[in-house]
This record gives sequence, C-alpha cells and structure tokens, in this order.
Amino acid sequence: MSGAVVLALLPVVLLIALGLGLRRGGFLDGAFWPGAERLAYFVLLPSLFFHGLATAQLDAVPVADLALTLILATTTVAGLVVAARPLMRIDGPAFTSVFQGAVRFNNYVGVTLAAGLYGAKGIALAAICNAAIVPTVNILCVVVFARHGSARLTGAGIARQIATNPLVVSSLAGLAFRLLGLPLPPGLEPAFRTLGAASLPLGLLCIGAALEFGAVRAWTGPIATACAVKFLAMPLATVLSALALGLSGPALTVALVFQVLPTASSSYIMARQLGGDAPLMAGLIAVQTLLALVAIPLVLSAIAAVVPL
Repeated sequence: MSGAVVLALLPVVLLIALGLGLRRGGFLDGAFWPGAERLAYFVLLPSLFFHGLATAQLDAVPVADLALTLILATTTVAGLVVAARPLMRIDGPAFTSVFQGAVRFNNYVGVTLAAGLYGAKGIALAAICNAAIVPTVNILCVVVFARHGSARLTGAGIARQIATNPLVVSSLAGLAFRLLGLPLPPGLEPAFRTLGAASLPLGLLCIGAALEFGAVRAWTGPIATACAVKFLAMPLATVLSALALGLSGPALTVALVFQVLPTASSSYIMARQLGGDAPLMAGLIAVQTLLALVAIPLVLSAIAAVVPL
C-alpha cells in the first residue's frame, strides 16, 4: 500500500514543485495564475467530475456507505473543532482559517491520487467523495464564516454559496446522468473527457504557484492545531465511521485519501471574500501541502496495519 501511494504521490510532488518554480522564477506573468485557477475550478474540474460519474460503472461501488462515512466523519470533527474554539485563544477570523484547515481538502491532489491508485474506478470514487464532502464542507465553512468572520452572511447568501458551487453541481449532474441511464452525446463525451484530463496538471501547478510561507512563524499554534485535526483526528474519525457502516476496500482507501488531504488553495480566496484571516490561511495551505506528502503514506500505512484496506 505505501509503495503504491508513494508512486501516486510522485507526479503530485513534481507538478506542485514545478508550479512553485514557474511562479518564483517569473516564467509566467503573475496575472496568469488567478485566471488559471479560475479556469480549473469552474470549468476543467467540473468536467472531470461530470464525465467520471456520468460514465462510471457504479454497480459495485458502495455509493451510500461511502457518502455517509465521509459526511459522518466530517461533521463529527467539525463539531469537535467548534467545541474547542474557546481553548484556542484566537479571534474569530483566525478561527475561520483554522476551521477551514481542519475540514477542507484539495480536490486536485485527491483525484490525482485516486486515479493513480485505481484508474477510472478511482476517478469515480473520487467524484462520489466530492459529491458528498464538497456540499458538507461548504455548508459548515459558510456557517462558521457567518458566525465568526468579519463579513456577515445572510441565510440567502449561505444557500447561494452552496447551490452555485461548480463541484457540487457537476457531481450531482453526473450522478443523475448515470442513475437515469442517459448516454453522453458522441461529440460531447470526448470533449468532457479532454477538459477533465487537463484539470489535474493545471490544478497542481496552481497549488505550487499559490504556496506562501511568510505567515508560518507568526501562527505556529493555530497552524499546529489545524494540522493535528487534519492529519490525525479526521482520518481516525473516518475509520471509525467506516467500521460502523461496513465500508472497506478501495472505497475506504479513497475515503481516507480525501480525509487526509491538505486544505484547498481556494480556502485563501474564501478567507479574503468572507472575512477570514487570509495571511494565516496562506501559511496553513503551505504547511499542510508539504506535510501531506509525508502524512498521506504514513496514515494509510498505519491504518492498513490495523484495518484491511
């Protein structure tokens, strides 16, 4: 298991490092990266999820158990983080960044790893993970921002954030196509497949370009808290939820991969837009991205020694 994970991580590491080098070396203009991230998030990754689910063979995939495992684990950990808020001794905006670091995940890394481990089946499992976790995490994060961020959101604003999320919409649309047995038109199927294939390398390059380490020293405590929750509490909660629901095999492995991923680079944008602590969020993204390269194989290997994956 650890050898397969390391091999699947290798292209992730190389592409993230390349993105960091391209940005710092000035090979591409700084204005390129925000547009590239927007393209990947709103067009390419939704195409991957839609195509992956619309064409997936879901007969042998425990869709309900996988989704319930992820939702149960995520909401449990989120509740514990909120309950521990008084112990953190940080202001509201900083707490929103810690919360995002604890529960959000990087889609690009997760899909790349799932595809590297299980091929087309891995992409389908990853799409199901996204269909379950993305709306859950977005609801939780937006509610936390509404309570603790400096910008207040109304109920309508919260609903709009969730209903217009491109990853939620594309995953649910792909799942609906598959469950209804609707075929993709011959001309559109290869277009969605090609757009989806482009999402992973571009997304990983954008992750590398977005890494910022300047805020790390000033926020050691909150960053350590978010990392402990992400790399220890979240996978543990996922295993316990999976055991309770009987989830095992590749579905459990992919679920664990997604629950131990570093937080998404889009968390920084959300922190800026909704009144969070953007500098702390930038430091969290950088630290978790580096730690995940070690944490993912270690966590999966440790769990595999106890629970068959």
